[in-house]
Amino acid sequence: VSIYLSICLSVCLSVCLSVCLSVYLSIYLSICLSVCQYVCLSVYLSIYLAIYLSSHLSIYLAIYLSSHLSIYLAIYLSSHLSIYLAIYLSSHLSIYLAIYLSSHLSIYLAIYLSSHLSIYLAIYLSSHLSIYLAIYLSSHLSIYLAIYLSSHLSIYLAIYLSSHLSIYLAIYLSSHLSIYLAIYLSSHLSIYLAIYLSSHLSIYLAIYLSFYLWLYSSLVGPWPIFQFINPLYIR
Repeated sequence: VSIYLSICLSVCLSVCLSVCLSVYLSIYLSICLSVCQYVCLSVYLSIYLAIYLSSHLSIYLAIYLSSHLSIYLAIYLSSHLSIYLAIYLSSHLSIYLAIYLSSHLSIYLAIYLSSHLSIYLAIYLSSHLSIYLAIYLSSHLSIYLAIYLSSHLSIYLAIYLSSHLSIYLAIYLSSHLSIYLAIYLSSHLSIYLAIYLSSHLSIYLAIYLSFYLWLYSSLVGPWPIFQFINPLYIR
């Protein structure tokens, strides 16, 4: 009976102590290994992933935003500039052409008609024809020149402004987004990798140590520390 009780007690104590020691050792080793080794790995991985993702996302976002902003700015600036330039050029050209044509036509018609006809017809026709031709030519030429100049200037300004603004916005957004994404991803990835690796390593080390202690106690017997702790085993 004493042999049976001693065997039972030794088995129970060895199992309990092996489980406790495996748990404590697994926790201690997992903390040490995760702090010493996996912090370095998580830092390197977070830096690599942050650089990789920030570069790709900055390129994609720069292309996307520059294309959309260039289209929007081209449409906006071309519409507004064409309206402003049409009004400005049509008003100035109509005034200039009216003055120019009325002065030149009145002089030419006055000289021609005064030489062939009387002074009355020369004055009458020169005044009426100069007004009519000035209005007719100024209206047609102002419309044509306004459309031509507004279209060319709107296209040139739209291309110039859209290219420069898209480059500035792409550089600004890519730099800021790369910095923000690098900080965000490095912090989150380091925390996730540390938690994941510490949990898995603690489980594996606990299983390994418990199995090793069980084999050792079953083949050799309890460790000397167990005999020192348990006086019943000595008896």
